[in-house]
Amino acid sequence: MSFCRLGAWSTHAFVRRLLRLGRSMLASIACSVVHEPANPRPDFWYSYGNVKKRAELRRLVLFEATNPECGWSMGFNQRLNFTAQLVESRLSGLLDGVGRAGAPERLVAAMRHATLAGGKRLRPFLLIETASLFDVPTESAATAAAAIELVHCYSLIHDDLPAMDNDDLRRGRPTVHKAFDEWTAILAGDALLTLAFEVLAGGVPTGPAVNLAMVASLARAAGAAGMVGGQCLDLEADKLGLPPRPDAAHVARLQAMKTAALIRCACELGAILGQARPEEQRALETYGARLGVAFQIADDLLDVEGAATVMGKAARKDAAKATLNAVGGIGLAKERLAELAADAVACLARFGDKADVLRDAIAFTVERER
Repeated sequence: MSFCRLGAWSTHAFVRRLLRLGRSMLASIACSVVHEPANPRPDFWYSYGNVKKRAELRRLVLFEATNPECGWSMGFNQRLNFTAQLVESRLSGLLDGVGRAGAPERLVAAMRHATLAGGKRLRPFLLIETASLFDVPTESAATAAAAIELVHCYSLIHDDLPAMDNDDLRRGRPTVHKAFDEWTAILAGDALLTLAFEVLAGGVPTGPAVNLAMVASLARAAGAAGMVGGQCLDLEADKLGLPPRPDAAHVARLQAMKTAALIRCACELGAILGQARPEEQRALETYGARLGVAFQIADDLLDVEGAATVMGKAARKDAAKATLNAVGGIGLAKERLAELAADAVACLARFGDKADVLRDAIAFTVERER
C-alpha cells in the first residue's frame, strides 16, 4: 500500500492529516513509529484507533520511508536513524521472546543492556540498503539485519572484558561486565551469538537455500578466519607484543579479519537475500571489504584524535596495538583511508543511482566523529 495509491485509506482523517504534514515531518514519523513505547506518548499517532489500526498504519509509513514512487526520500542520516530504530524494535522483540522461552532474568537483562543501547547500527543498515538494490523491502530484511547486529553486540561484550580490551564504557554507558559482572557478560555474549544463528536459520522467511547460505556466510565472517581470528591478532600485538614490529601487511590482515569481515558479511547477506547475480554479489562483497577496513582505520584515527565524550568510549587506548597509525603514522592512515573510499565507490558503479545511499555510507564512515 502506498501514499500514492491510498485507495480506501483516503477516507481516514488520520491519513489525510499525515499527508498534510509534508516530507520532513513524514520522515520524522517514519523514524518514530517503528518502535511503539511501553507508555505511549499522548500525540495523535499513539492516540489514534486501536492496536490493529496502528499496526496497519505503521506498515504504511514504513513502506513510504523507502518508496521511490512518491517523489521524495530520506536523507542519509534520516535513513540511518530509521534503520537503527527499526532494528532496535526487532531486537527488543527477539529478546522478549528469549525471556518468554524461560531464559534467566539476569541473563536477559544483560543481553538487553548490551543490545538495546543505541549505536549506529551500521551493519544492519548496510544489509538493508544492499538488499534494497534488489527490491527487497526494508521490513523483509529487518530480521536478517537484527541477526548480524546480535553478532556485533556479542563481539562488543567480549571485546570489553578485562581479559581483552578491559573497557569500562560502551556507547556512553557502563560495559556489561561493569553493569553486571564478568561471568554474566561472558554468558550474555554467548547467548547473543547463538540467538543470531537461530534467527537466521528460522526467523527469515526466504526459503531453506537462502537461509542456509546466510547462516554459512555469517559463520565464516564471525569465526576463526574472520572476526574472532582478527581479535586474536589484535590481542597478540597488545598483550604479547607479537609480531615485535608489525608491518602494513600484518595490519591489513588484522583489519580485514577483525572489523571488515562482518561489514563485508552485511553486504553479502543483503545480496544473498536479494538473490543477486554472482558478479553483483562479488562487487558488493568487495565494497563491504573496502568499507570495513576504512571503518577500522577511521576508528583508529578517532582513538588518537577523538574525544571520549563524543565517541561514548575511552580514547587513546590503542597505542600498543597493531594499527596503521603505529606503523606509518597518521598521514599514511589518512592516505590509505582515502584510497579505500575511492575503491569502495568504484565497486558500486554497476548499480547506478540505486546505490547512492551506499555511496553516502562511505562518506559517513570516513568523516564520522564517533
